[in-house]
This record gives sequence, C-alpha cells and structure tokens, in this order.
Amino acid sequence: MTSEYTKPLPRPISEERTRPFWDATKRHELVMPRCKTCDQKFFYPREDCPKCLSNNLEWVQVSGKGRLHSFTIIRQPANPVFIEDVPYIYAMVQLDEGPRMISTVVQCDIKDAEIDMPLVAVFDDITPEWTLVKFKPA
Repeated sequence: MTSEYTKPLPRPISEERTRPFWDATKRHELVMPRCKTCDQKFFYPREDCPKCLSNNLEWVQVSGKGRLHSFTIIRQPANPVFIEDVPYIYAMVQLDEGPRMISTVVQCDIKDAEIDMPLVAVFDDITPEWTLVKFKPA
C-alpha cells in the first residue's frame, strides 16, 4: 500500500457472516466455511451448507492453491477509476479443496493466461481495514 486507496471497497452482504473471511485476509490467510455435517467446503459464505442445508458450519483455512478454471480479459473498466488497471485477468479459480472463487490474476501477462494453469493466492492490503485475495501463477 503505497498511497491512499481511492477505488470502491468491497461491500459484504452480511458483515457478521463474512467477518471471519475478511479478518483472515488481513492475516494473509484464506479461509472458507466447512459444513460439519457433510464435510462440504464452500465459497461464498452463507448461512447454510449448499449441499445438505445444515447450518452446522465452521471456518477452516485452505491452501490458497488452485487452477485457472475460466477467465476473461477485462479491457473496458466497469468504473472509470479502474482505467489504469486494464487490461487485467478476471478469473474463476478452482481451489484444490474444491470450491471456486472469482478474483483477478496478477503478476501474469494477459498473453500467458491459460486454462488449468496452477495459481496461488496472494493478498493485496489496499487499506488497513481491507485486504483483497488475488491469485498469481504458482
């Protein structure tokens, strides 16, 4: 973080429901909910397991390793404040633990992005309160 961050910040649907995720990102850890009933890990955070609908959940740390499942190159920013960031890789990452996450791939030339390439999570401390999860080639 070299200067004041002036771009839009994440707006969690439920701060209470997602607080463990955001707190972990500040520690540069990736966590997600795991159902204690059926052992399903999932992302995005929600109140009930998407597999068995149990609300018997816990937060578990995951490796942050995965593969590029799908991607597109963003060349036109959705918001003018992101004009300096384009082009960039907007990706769906298949985590080794099973769930998929949508994020950006950094430290990778857009010409080098390939389906199934190995990735690892990196953490971007954009403000003292917010850290974003991004991915880079492993």
